Amino acid sequence: MKTTFVLLAFLGMSLCAHAQKAVLPNAVADAFSQKFPNAQKVRWNQEEADEWEAEFYLNGTETSASFNPAGAWLETETEISRRSLPAAVKNTLDSQFAGYKTGEVAIIDSPAFSGYEIELRKKEQALEVQVTKEGVLKHKRMLKDGEDND
Repeated sequence: MKTTFVLLAFLGMSLCAHAQKAVLPNAVADAFSQKFPNAQKVRWNQEEADEWEAEFYLNGTETSASFNPAGAWLETETEISRRSLPAAVKNTLDSQFAGYKTGEVAIIDSPAFSGYEIELRKKEQALEVQVTKEGVLKHKRMLKDGEDND
């Protein structure tokens, strides 16, 4: 009986601890406000222990930005349509990924890369590619089932 009570108490404490939401660090909130003062409908998610992501609208466009807990900006993604891609990027997609259907398309801006991130699908295969503004393929990775390009 004692072990059952102790087990139930431990289970209750662990459920309470799990139910607590992480608190957005002030440094992240401040950095976001400085970088995106006109952001609207902001929603925060803690993607990983070392990454906070804000999903918001900027000038009517769906956008997301990631920061580390110290407030350092990591990346911004701005959703666009395939029609908005430069001709060089469309040519790369058409020549290197013939037969693939285009999914989500975003402009990516980060300290490491500026260009486009495109989700592609062909039957059961899903890819995420990064292409520069000049149409150079920089990165390609397979997406797992149910994974999107966030």
